[in-house]
Amino acid sequence: MSLTIKSAYTPAGDQPKAIESLVQGLSEGQRDQTLLGVTGSGKTFTIANVIEKVGKPTLVIAHNKTLAAQLASEYRDFFPDAAVHYFVSYYDYYQPEAERRMREFQLAMAASNL
Repeated sequence: MSLTIKSAYTPAGDQPKAIESLVQGLSEGQRDQTLLGVTGSGKTFTIANVIEKVGKPTLVIAHNKTLAAQLASEYRDFFPDAAVHYFVSYYDYYQPEAERRMREFQLAMAASNL
C-alpha cells in the first residue's frame, strides 16, 4: 500500500509548521493532538501530509456521515494507490426506547379491548 500523496498542491501558510508539529507529536508518543482551522483552511490536506510522513494506516473518524463521505472522497484523491474505505454505522438510528413505547401502546390497546 502506497501512502504517497498525489496532488498538484504543496503545503503552504501554517500547514508546514502544523504538519511538522503533528508528526513530531506522534513520534514522541503524544496520544492526543488537535488541529484547529476554519472551514476550507486545508485541515484535510494537512492531515493527508501527516499520514504520508508517518507512513502508517490511519483511521479517520468524522462526526457525521456527510463529512465522512467527503473525507473518504478527498483521501481517495490524495492516496489513489491506497485502500481508502468508508463506513457509516446505522446504530444511531436504532432507538430501543421507541420500541418499548410501541409495546406499551400495544399492551394498552389490548387491555382496553378486554
